[in-house]
Amino acid sequence: MAGRLEGKVAAITGAAGGFGAGAARRFVAEGARVVIGDIQDEAAQAVADELGDAGIFVHCDVTVEDEVANLVDTAVSEFGQLDIMYNNAGVIGTVGPIATTPADEWLRTLDIHLNGCFYGCKHASRVMIPRKTGSIVSMSSTAGIQGGLGPHAYTAAKHGIVGLTKAVACELAQYGIRANCISPAGMATPMVAAMTGDPTDIEAAKAMLAQTSPLKGRPGTIEDVANAALWLASDESGYTTGLNLTTDAGITVGSDGELQFAEYEPFFGEAGNRG
Repeated sequence: MAGRLEGKVAAITGAAGGFGAGAARRFVAEGARVVIGDIQDEAAQAVADELGDAGIFVHCDVTVEDEVANLVDTAVSEFGQLDIMYNNAGVIGTVGPIATTPADEWLRTLDIHLNGCFYGCKHASRVMIPRKTGSIVSMSSTAGIQGGLGPHAYTAAKHGIVGLTKAVACELAQYGIRANCISPAGMATPMVAAMTGDPTDIEAAKAMLAQTSPLKGRPGTIEDVANAALWLASDESGYTTGLNLTTDAGITVGSDGELQFAEYEPFFGEAGNRG
């Protein structure tokens, strides 16, 4: 089914590669026009060029509010409206023990993730409220659901994005605007591939992830997240707001690929009595 975003306009932060570029391509394939924001000018411009007349690039550092506001305003000035705001920009950020985490790196990580998402929600709502329609999609993580799945600052920021999404959803529902977020596990992206030594070797990342996936042999991909974003951006999810949609093969519900209690045993009763 094509044309699921026909006539809609989206702004996507962090769209020079990875999830953002994947979503931009998917959105355009479904009929949308897209404004790409990123600090990686050359790579982001290449994505915009690939999209032809349906894509334009605007330099956007999500830690600078005026640049996020300009991204939104460009969507309106160039394409006449903003229907979808995808707050996608992110980094791994500071890594290491809490006792030695540098404060400036902690703040920088939160600035990119949480403040960047806040600015996106703020300025998207500014132009969506008068039209009484719109979909705001933000990128969280499985680390935003439970501890131990990411570095400290990253985990705190992603939890914050889930909370912000719920708060924004409550406020903006009265205007017909929806706010949802996506929580992927480790997926086959350049950021994850970099952990294997080569950020361009997506196939190596897929092979690594396939070995540990609860869905045996099935790695998570950029396309999986793009499809989730497409559904949340489209009218197909028109009665859905405040949702944190996972793309994690069931990791956050306890799946590790090994089913516990797979064999029948007699009923466990009081004090461990059987039968």
